[in-house]
Amino acid sequence: MIPPGLIIAAPASSSGKTTVTLGLLAALSARGLRVQPFKCGPDYIDPAFHRAAAGRASLNLDSWAMSQGRIAALVQAARGADLILAEGSMGLFDGVAVAGETGTGASADLAALLGWPAVLVLDVSGQAQSAAAVARGFASMRAGVTVAGVVLNRIASPRHEALVRTGMAAAGVAVFGALPRSAAVTLPERHLGLVQAQENPALARLLADLGAFVAAHIDLDAVVAAAVPTRPLVADTRRLPPPGQRIALADDAAFSFIYQHLAADWRAQGAEVLGFSPLADQPPDPGADVCWLPGGYPELHAGALAAATRFRAGLQAFAATRPVHGECGGYMAMGEALIDASGIRHQMAGLLGLVTTYQTRRMHLGYRLARLAAPLPGHEAGCTLRGHEFHYSTILSQPDPPLATVTDAGGAAVAETGSFRGHASGTFFHLIGPAT
Repeated sequence: MIPPGLIIAAPASSSGKTTVTLGLLAALSARGLRVQPFKCGPDYIDPAFHRAAAGRASLNLDSWAMSQGRIAALVQAARGADLILAEGSMGLFDGVAVAGETGTGASADLAALLGWPAVLVLDVSGQAQSAAAVARGFASMRAGVTVAGVVLNRIASPRHEALVRTGMAAAGVAVFGALPRSAAVTLPERHLGLVQAQENPALARLLADLGAFVAAHIDLDAVVAAAVPTRPLVADTRRLPPPGQRIALADDAAFSFIYQHLAADWRAQGAEVLGFSPLADQPPDPGADVCWLPGGYPELHAGALAAATRFRAGLQAFAATRPVHGECGGYMAMGEALIDASGIRHQMAGLLGLVTTYQTRRMHLGYRLARLAAPLPGHEAGCTLRGHEFHYSTILSQPDPPLATVTDAGGAAVAETGSFRGHASGTFFHLIGPAT
């Protein structure tokens, strides 16, 4: 049976959704509840924190890139849990202008589809009773989307809290709790979001502190009681095909951005995933029949990757006879060179002619629809894929043939087409699923 659920949402990014979600996961888990986390929309970093806090793998649910049946199938991961907590992305209603499979990519799409009410995290710094107008507006914005109540974040003082609560009471909005400003529970960040869970040696202590902080300031019983049974939907059990039977998968601090549903699909179809670490100068397993380099932070480890001669030689030997595919950071590592933010040029694997730089920073962010001009492992030429792009690198040279014709969610052409040469291929977008 699928348990009841809630979406932890907000009016905007940086309101405190992740802090509240992780605190609730840790606090409720400490009480003995089995809590299943999900992440609304594309994100590679938050799910790793969810897993650490809840002890259960967190999957992405995406209304632009996934069909209703696919979302229903992924929600089956919650079987055996007591409660679902899904962390929203950006603002509750924020999405693209043109709907995809099930919606625009907004967290509100999932709330409406699955019946989960939203707990709205409000950054009330700089306002008092006016915060109630925001909450009331969100509650009435869209039919089928319910706001169960709010968590007040960044409260400055008891008087500030009392004023905000007065406004909420007048507006008929339930308040689940109020979090005072606290630097002690701040999660470290970098340019693509939080510093990765695997890079934080104090993560267990930080999550325990977050759990205690939330338990002290939020009515956990009220939050659990606000959850609503998950709406039953017909699941589509079709899965993304694995790129090979034995997959050498790069996995370390430089290459960790892979959607969990992707790897789970591969394993469910009998594929064997063989992890290796380029940062530890490990080559891909020579017994694998395909190599996959996920995205990550190669720009932060460019010197180590340039010095990893055993990895580079092993990757080159592998690509001479078998497919190698890279996504975003993995694609950059397969190129000729990567120039870091200080202007230093680092030699990469040279499987492709791609040269990228971080000296000229420009954000590339958004959904991508790609029609393949050449095959990539697991997908034939001519098929269309849905994905997401998020990076700050700039292409200086991309001399190889384009891998795909790529557009954004609105249909506008995107210059980052990916490329291929021999058995090597790469894209700047991360694969989420097929277009149907």
